Amino acid sequence: MGSFSIELLKAAKTMKVRVEGVFSPEDGKASIEAYHRYISEIHVPDYVIDLDCRGLEVSAPESLPHLGHCFELYKKDGFKKIIFRISGNPILKMQLSSVARTSNLTNFEFIEMPAEQPEIEPKCS
Repeated sequence: MGSFSIELLKAAKTMKVRVEGVFSPEDGKASIEAYHRYISEIHVPDYVIDLDCRGLEVSAPESLPHLGHCFELYKKDGFKKIIFRISGNPILKMQLSSVARTSNLTNFEFIEMPAEQPEIEPKCS
């Protein structure tokens, strides 16, 4: 099951999106509905969309059209830049690159980051 969260950082003109897991068609529909609600509040061409994909799993072939639809939305809506944050998963990077090329995205970049580490609670002595 996939999950997502969206946060608008209006001062920084950034839409932060975090995606994790494997998206079902229902998860995809919910994410697109939320996406539309958020972009209705902003002038999209002034914004960067920053997608944290470190928890995203490689998509099954039947899910790729949905992923491509999302990329087409980012292009059509006119984000200034599209950032994909990934962590050392060459297959995911290759898959995202392929879908981006198929969707004719030109203003995207990958930023490779370490996988998120669980927060360690400080110990009291």
